[in-house]
Amino acid sequence: MAKSNRKQVLGRGLSALLNDPKDTDKTILEKNSPKSITSIVNLPVSSIKTNPSQPRSNFNEESLKELSISIAELGIIQPVTVRKMKAEEYQLISGERRLKATILAGIDKIPAYIRLANDSELLEMALVENIQREDLDPIEIALSYQRLLVEINLTQEQLSDRIGKKRSTIANYIRLLKLDPIIQTGIRDKFVSMGHGRALINISDLNVQVKLYKKIIKKGLSVRQVEKLVQEIKNPNEKSYNYSSPFLKQSAIELEEIFETSVSVISNDNGKGYMKILFDSQEKLQDILNKIKGES
Repeated sequence: MAKSNRKQVLGRGLSALLNDPKDTDKTILEKNSPKSITSIVNLPVSSIKTNPSQPRSNFNEESLKELSISIAELGIIQPVTVRKMKAEEYQLISGERRLKATILAGIDKIPAYIRLANDSELLEMALVENIQREDLDPIEIALSYQRLLVEINLTQEQLSDRIGKKRSTIANYIRLLKLDPIIQTGIRDKFVSMGHGRALINISDLNVQVKLYKKIIKKGLSVRQVEKLVQEIKNPNEKSYNYSSPFLKQSAIELEEIFETSVSVISNDNGKGYMKILFDSQEKLQDILNKIKGES
């Protein structure tokens, strides 16, 4: 008898966590807020359609297999988020990787939050959720920022508030989209870094960009070396400064690492002098100022 009662208690506990989708739908319809979120429900994976506006397009197969094994053994830790489209049909807002891994694991149901959202809100939520991922490459981040600015009509200031990033950071990512598509692909595939890309942006001729990009890969050039090459291309008559002491040269190197741009340190015999810090845009200047003030 005690065993039977225990089963009933466990049953009520599970039902409290995983509600019937039909009962949850009634709760949603009674709420006026477009951002209402229900408790967790168990939905058939076959009833969830992916979001055509999903900003993420690349899924690492090995990582997906590892997640599917984890889900098969431990279950889903973080539910996906969906919106109801019609009877027994939902559209994914966030969690496509978890959904794919669940299907790969051969599991037919997945825990989910059901949220009311219009198309604009759906896209914004999908993009913002995508930006929070740790494995995003710089080009994916740049494209997500651009879509939030263009398709959701956010200003850079509004976007900065939404995602907790400085405007200069947002601007630096978006500028990567000015690069030749070949270089954008190289950044995405980790042949070169975002720092290399930011240096190459300063060359307006895309053909020259690509030539220098190929040189970076062939010779394994550092970001600092690329910045100096770009400076020489843009200012062919300006020669590199020859430092009079190892201390000045090392100082310039360390400052370049801090400001992520070319720096020259000039000094006379009395120890007095000045620094030249190269910047190519107002955003870069703001970035330098933030670093000086300790805000970056």
